[in-house]
Amino acid sequence: MNELLLYSALSLGGVAAGFAVVLYIISRRFRVDEDPRIAEVTELLPGINCGACGHPGCTGLAEALVEAADSGDISHLTCPPGGAETMRTVGEYFGLEVGSTHKTIAVLRCGGSFANAPAKTEYQGPTSCTAAHTLYVGETGCPNSCLRLNDCEIACPFDAIVMSSTTGLPEVLPDLCTSCGACVKVCPRNLFEIRPRGKGKAERRVWINCRNTQPGAVARKNCAVACIGCGKCVRVCNDIVQAISMENNLAYIDPDKCISCGKCVPVCPTNAISATFPPPKPKEPKKAAAETQA
Repeated sequence: MNELLLYSALSLGGVAAGFAVVLYIISRRFRVDEDPRIAEVTELLPGINCGACGHPGCTGLAEALVEAADSGDISHLTCPPGGAETMRTVGEYFGLEVGSTHKTIAVLRCGGSFANAPAKTEYQGPTSCTAAHTLYVGETGCPNSCLRLNDCEIACPFDAIVMSSTTGLPEVLPDLCTSCGACVKVCPRNLFEIRPRGKGKAERRVWINCRNTQPGAVARKNCAVACIGCGKCVRVCNDIVQAISMENNLAYIDPDKCISCGKCVPVCPTNAISATFPPPKPKEPKKAAAETQA
Protein backbone atom coordinates (compact mmCIF):
# COMPACT_ATOMS: atom_id res chain seq x y z
CA MET A 1 0.00 0.00 0.00
CA ASN A 2 2.80 2.36 0.96
CA GLU A 3 4.64 1.51 -2.26
CA LEU A 4 1.51 2.36 -4.28
CA LEU A 5 1.16 5.75 -2.58
CA LEU A 6 4.85 6.48 -3.10
CA TYR A 7 4.60 5.52 -6.76
CA SER A 8 1.55 7.74 -7.26
CA ALA A 9 3.23 10.69 -5.55
CA LEU A 10 6.37 10.31 -7.65
CA SER A 11 4.31 10.00 -10.84
CA LEU A 12 2.31 13.14 -10.10
CA GLY A 13 5.46 14.99 -9.11
CA GLY A 14 7.14 13.94 -12.33
CA VAL A 15 4.18 15.10 -14.42
CA ALA A 16 4.09 18.43 -12.57
CA ALA A 17 7.82 18.90 -13.06
CA GLY A 18 7.43 18.13 -16.75
CA PHE A 19 4.67 20.71 -17.16
CA ALA A 20 6.73 23.25 -15.24
CA VAL A 21 9.66 22.77 -17.61
CA VAL A 22 7.38 23.10 -20.65
CA LEU A 23 5.77 26.29 -19.29
CA TYR A 24 9.18 27.75 -18.48
CA ILE A 25 10.43 27.09 -22.01
CA ILE A 26 7.28 28.60 -23.53
CA SER A 27 7.46 31.67 -21.28
CA ARG A 28 11.12 32.25 -22.21
CA ARG A 29 10.52 31.70 -25.91
CA PHE A 30 7.45 33.92 -26.21
CA ARG A 31 8.36 36.48 -23.56
CA VAL A 32 7.49 40.08 -24.40
CA ASP A 33 9.59 42.61 -22.54
CA GLU A 34 7.55 45.68 -21.52
CA ASP A 35 8.98 48.99 -22.53
CA PRO A 36 10.12 50.64 -19.28
CA ARG A 37 8.77 53.95 -20.57
CA ILE A 38 5.20 52.66 -20.12
CA ALA A 39 5.59 52.44 -16.36
CA GLU A 40 7.33 55.83 -16.25
CA VAL A 41 4.60 57.55 -18.28
CA THR A 42 1.90 55.86 -16.20
CA GLU A 43 3.41 57.55 -13.14
CA LEU A 44 2.98 60.93 -14.84
CA LEU A 45 -0.76 60.36 -15.34
CA PRO A 46 -3.43 60.94 -12.63
CA GLY A 47 -3.83 57.22 -11.92
CA ILE A 48 -7.62 57.30 -11.64
CA ASN A 49 -8.15 54.87 -14.55
CA CYS A 50 -11.39 56.56 -15.61
CA GLY A 51 -11.17 55.76 -19.33
CA ALA A 52 -12.04 59.34 -20.38
CA CYS A 53 -9.07 59.25 -22.74
CA GLY A 54 -10.63 56.38 -24.68
CA HIS A 55 -8.12 53.81 -23.44
CA PRO A 56 -8.46 51.12 -20.74
CA GLY A 57 -7.04 53.06 -17.84
CA CYS A 58 -3.87 55.08 -17.39
CA THR A 59 -1.63 52.17 -18.38
CA GLY A 60 -3.55 51.85 -21.65
CA LEU A 61 -3.02 55.54 -22.37
CA ALA A 62 0.66 55.24 -21.45
CA GLU A 63 1.07 52.40 -23.93
CA ALA A 64 -0.63 54.48 -26.62
CA LEU A 65 1.58 57.46 -25.81
CA VAL A 66 4.77 55.40 -26.04
CA GLU A 67 3.69 53.91 -29.36
CA ALA A 68 2.72 57.34 -30.71
CA ALA A 69 5.97 58.85 -29.45
CA ASP A 70 7.92 56.34 -31.51
CA SER A 71 6.16 57.70 -34.58
CA GLY A 72 6.94 61.26 -33.50
CA ASP A 73 3.42 62.59 -32.80
CA ILE A 74 1.41 62.45 -29.55
CA SER A 75 -0.74 65.53 -30.23
CA HIS A 76 -3.88 63.43 -30.81
CA LEU A 77 -3.77 61.86 -27.35
CA THR A 78 -5.16 63.59 -24.27
CA CYS A 79 -5.90 63.02 -20.60
CA PRO A 80 -9.10 64.98 -19.81
CA PRO A 81 -8.86 64.74 -16.00
CA GLY A 82 -5.20 65.73 -16.00
CA GLY A 83 -5.75 68.54 -18.47
CA ALA A 84 -3.09 70.71 -20.04
CA GLU A 85 -0.66 70.47 -17.10
CA THR A 86 -0.46 66.67 -17.21
CA MET A 87 -0.07 66.58 -20.98
CA ARG A 88 2.61 69.27 -20.81
CA THR A 89 4.57 67.05 -18.43
CA VAL A 90 4.13 64.07 -20.74
CA GLY A 91 5.23 66.17 -23.70
CA GLU A 92 8.38 67.23 -21.84
CA TYR A 93 9.11 63.59 -21.04
CA PHE A 94 9.05 62.65 -24.73
CA GLY A 95 10.38 65.96 -26.00
CA LEU A 96 7.30 66.31 -28.25
CA GLU A 97 4.55 68.86 -28.74
CA VAL A 98 1.15 68.03 -27.27
CA GLY A 99 -2.25 69.03 -28.59
CA SER A 100 -4.49 71.68 -27.10
CA THR A 101 -6.02 70.17 -23.98
CA HIS A 102 -8.83 71.70 -21.98
CA LYS A 103 -10.24 70.32 -18.77
CA THR A 104 -13.74 69.03 -19.24
CA ILE A 105 -16.76 68.22 -17.11
CA ALA A 106 -20.04 66.35 -17.48
CA VAL A 107 -22.99 68.73 -17.93
CA LEU A 108 -26.66 67.81 -17.49
CA ARG A 109 -28.84 69.33 -20.21
CA CYS A 110 -32.22 69.26 -18.50
CA GLY A 111 -33.93 71.83 -16.32
CA GLY A 112 -37.01 69.72 -15.63
CA SER A 113 -36.98 70.03 -11.86
CA PHE A 114 -39.94 69.40 -9.57
CA ALA A 115 -40.80 73.11 -9.79
CA ASN A 116 -40.27 73.54 -13.54
CA ALA A 117 -41.80 70.26 -14.66
CA PRO A 118 -44.32 68.90 -12.13
CA ALA A 119 -45.29 65.24 -12.48
CA LYS A 120 -48.49 64.59 -14.38
CA THR A 121 -48.52 60.84 -13.79
CA GLU A 122 -47.04 58.43 -11.27
CA TYR A 123 -44.53 55.86 -12.46
CA GLN A 124 -44.82 52.34 -11.10
CA GLY A 125 -42.21 50.01 -12.49
CA PRO A 126 -38.52 49.07 -12.35
CA THR A 127 -36.46 51.79 -10.69
CA SER A 128 -34.18 52.21 -13.65
CA CYS A 129 -34.02 55.01 -16.21
CA THR A 130 -33.23 52.52 -18.96
CA ALA A 131 -36.28 50.42 -18.15
CA ALA A 132 -38.57 53.41 -17.66
CA HIS A 133 -37.45 54.95 -20.94
CA THR A 134 -38.64 51.88 -22.84
CA LEU A 135 -41.99 51.81 -21.01
CA TYR A 136 -43.34 55.35 -21.16
CA VAL A 137 -42.68 59.01 -21.91
CA GLY A 138 -42.08 60.07 -18.31
CA GLU A 139 -43.95 61.59 -15.40
CA THR A 140 -43.58 65.14 -16.72
CA GLY A 141 -44.83 64.40 -20.22
CA CYS A 142 -41.55 65.49 -21.80
CA PRO A 143 -40.03 62.68 -23.91
CA ASN A 144 -36.55 64.16 -23.44
CA SER A 145 -36.60 64.96 -19.73
CA CYS A 146 -34.68 63.37 -16.88
CA LEU A 147 -36.50 60.31 -15.54
CA ARG A 148 -35.15 60.98 -12.03
CA LEU A 149 -34.32 57.33 -11.31
CA ASN A 150 -30.57 57.87 -10.64
CA ASP A 151 -28.94 55.48 -13.15
CA CYS A 152 -26.25 58.13 -13.61
CA GLU A 153 -25.58 58.40 -9.89
CA ILE A 154 -25.12 54.63 -9.66
CA ALA A 155 -22.92 54.47 -12.76
CA CYS A 156 -20.53 57.26 -11.71
CA PRO A 157 -17.37 55.56 -10.36
CA PHE A 158 -16.20 58.72 -8.60
CA ASP A 159 -19.37 59.64 -6.65
CA ALA A 160 -19.45 62.86 -8.66
CA ILE A 161 -23.21 62.75 -9.24
CA VAL A 162 -25.87 63.06 -6.55
CA MET A 163 -29.63 63.19 -6.92
CA SER A 164 -31.00 66.41 -5.46
CA SER A 165 -33.98 65.97 -3.18
CA THR A 166 -34.93 69.59 -3.92
CA THR A 167 -34.96 69.49 -7.73
CA GLY A 168 -35.23 65.76 -8.40
CA LEU A 169 -32.38 66.12 -10.89
CA PRO A 170 -28.83 64.76 -10.79
CA GLU A 171 -26.18 67.29 -9.82
CA VAL A 172 -22.58 67.02 -11.02
CA LEU A 173 -19.98 67.82 -8.35
CA PRO A 174 -17.21 69.73 -10.17
CA ASP A 175 -14.48 68.82 -7.68
CA LEU A 176 -15.09 65.09 -8.16
CA CYS A 177 -16.04 64.84 -11.84
CA THR A 178 -13.30 63.48 -14.11
CA SER A 179 -15.46 63.59 -17.26
CA CYS A 180 -15.03 59.84 -17.64
CA GLY A 181 -18.27 59.66 -19.63
CA ALA A 182 -20.00 56.96 -17.57
CA CYS A 183 -23.08 59.16 -17.15
CA VAL A 184 -23.14 59.90 -20.89
CA LYS A 185 -23.20 56.20 -21.70
CA VAL A 186 -25.81 55.17 -19.13
CA CYS A 187 -28.40 57.93 -19.69
CA PRO A 188 -31.03 56.60 -22.13
CA ARG A 189 -32.07 60.13 -23.10
CA ASN A 190 -28.61 61.51 -23.84
CA LEU A 191 -28.97 64.28 -21.28
CA PHE A 192 -25.31 64.42 -20.31
CA GLU A 193 -22.62 66.02 -22.42
CA ILE A 194 -18.88 66.33 -21.85
CA ARG A 195 -18.05 70.01 -22.26
CA PRO A 196 -15.03 72.22 -21.47
CA ARG A 197 -15.04 73.39 -17.87
CA GLY A 198 -15.12 76.96 -19.11
CA LYS A 199 -13.20 80.14 -19.65
CA GLY A 200 -10.80 81.57 -17.08
CA LYS A 201 -10.20 80.59 -13.47
CA ALA A 202 -13.91 80.98 -12.72
CA GLU A 203 -14.68 78.34 -15.35
CA ARG A 204 -17.31 80.44 -17.11
CA ARG A 205 -19.48 78.23 -19.28
CA VAL A 206 -22.88 78.57 -20.93
CA TRP A 207 -25.15 75.84 -22.28
CA ILE A 208 -28.71 75.17 -23.41
CA ASN A 209 -30.28 73.40 -20.45
CA CYS A 210 -32.80 71.45 -22.52
CA ARG A 211 -32.96 68.57 -25.00
CA ASN A 212 -36.63 68.79 -25.98
CA THR A 213 -37.22 68.95 -29.74
CA GLN A 214 -41.00 69.25 -29.52
CA PRO A 215 -42.73 72.37 -30.93
CA GLY A 216 -42.45 75.33 -28.56
CA ALA A 217 -46.05 75.35 -27.31
CA VAL A 218 -46.00 71.62 -26.51
CA ALA A 219 -42.57 71.78 -24.88
CA ARG A 220 -43.60 74.71 -22.67
CA LYS A 221 -46.68 72.86 -21.41
CA ASN A 222 -44.45 70.08 -20.11
CA CYS A 223 -41.66 72.25 -18.72
CA ALA A 224 -41.52 75.94 -17.83
CA VAL A 225 -37.86 76.24 -18.86
CA ALA A 226 -38.02 74.30 -22.13
CA CYS A 227 -36.33 75.66 -25.23
CA ILE A 228 -39.14 76.78 -27.57
CA GLY A 229 -36.95 77.32 -30.61
CA CYS A 230 -37.64 81.08 -30.82
CA GLY A 231 -34.16 81.81 -32.15
CA LYS A 232 -33.54 84.92 -30.03
CA CYS A 233 -30.28 83.53 -28.67
CA VAL A 234 -29.12 82.70 -32.19
CA ARG A 235 -29.72 86.25 -33.38
CA VAL A 236 -27.86 87.75 -30.42
CA CYS A 237 -24.89 85.43 -30.86
CA ASN A 238 -24.74 85.96 -34.64
CA ASP A 239 -23.58 89.52 -33.95
CA ILE A 240 -20.70 88.19 -31.83
CA VAL A 241 -19.21 84.75 -32.59
CA GLN A 242 -21.96 82.63 -34.22
CA ALA A 243 -21.66 79.94 -31.54
CA ILE A 244 -25.37 79.06 -31.37
CA SER A 245 -27.24 77.02 -33.96
CA MET A 246 -30.86 75.90 -34.20
CA GLU A 247 -31.97 72.43 -35.29
CA ASN A 248 -35.29 70.62 -34.75
CA ASN A 249 -36.73 73.39 -32.54
CA LEU A 250 -33.71 73.19 -30.24
CA ALA A 251 -30.83 75.61 -29.82
CA TYR A 252 -27.29 74.38 -29.22
CA ILE A 253 -24.21 76.27 -28.04
CA ASP A 254 -20.94 75.10 -29.57
CA PRO A 255 -18.43 75.10 -26.67
CA ASP A 256 -15.49 75.50 -29.06
CA LYS A 257 -16.89 78.75 -30.44
CA CYS A 258 -18.58 80.15 -27.33
CA ILE A 259 -16.64 82.91 -25.56
CA SER A 260 -18.89 82.79 -22.46
CA CYS A 261 -20.01 86.38 -22.80
CA GLY A 262 -23.42 85.39 -21.44
CA LYS A 263 -25.37 87.80 -23.67
CA CYS A 264 -27.64 85.00 -24.84
CA VAL A 265 -28.82 84.17 -21.30
CA PRO A 266 -31.06 87.19 -20.57
CA VAL A 267 -32.75 87.19 -23.99
CA CYS A 268 -34.12 83.64 -23.57
CA PRO A 269 -37.86 84.00 -22.78
CA THR A 270 -38.03 80.69 -20.92
CA ASN A 271 -34.67 80.74 -19.07
CA ALA A 272 -33.58 77.63 -20.94
CA ILE A 273 -29.97 78.83 -21.06
CA SER A 274 -27.80 78.17 -18.01
CA ALA A 275 -24.50 79.76 -17.02
CA THR A 276 -22.01 79.33 -14.19
CA PHE A 277 -21.80 83.10 -13.69
CA PRO A 278 -24.20 86.04 -13.42
CA PRO A 279 -25.05 87.01 -17.01
CA PRO A 280 -24.93 90.65 -18.12
CA LYS A 281 -28.18 92.60 -18.07
CA PRO A 282 -29.64 93.31 -21.51
CA LYS A 283 -29.15 96.83 -22.75
CA GLU A 284 -32.24 99.02 -22.74
CA PRO A 285 -33.39 100.35 -26.12
CA LYS A 286 -32.12 103.89 -26.68
CA LYS A 287 -35.68 105.27 -26.95
CA ALA A 288 -36.76 103.70 -23.66
CA ALA A 289 -33.61 104.93 -21.95
CA ALA A 290 -34.22 108.49 -23.15
CA GLU A 291 -37.81 108.42 -21.88
CA THR A 292 -36.62 107.20 -18.49
CA GLN A 293 -34.13 110.05 -18.19
CA ALA A 294 -36.80 112.60 -19.19
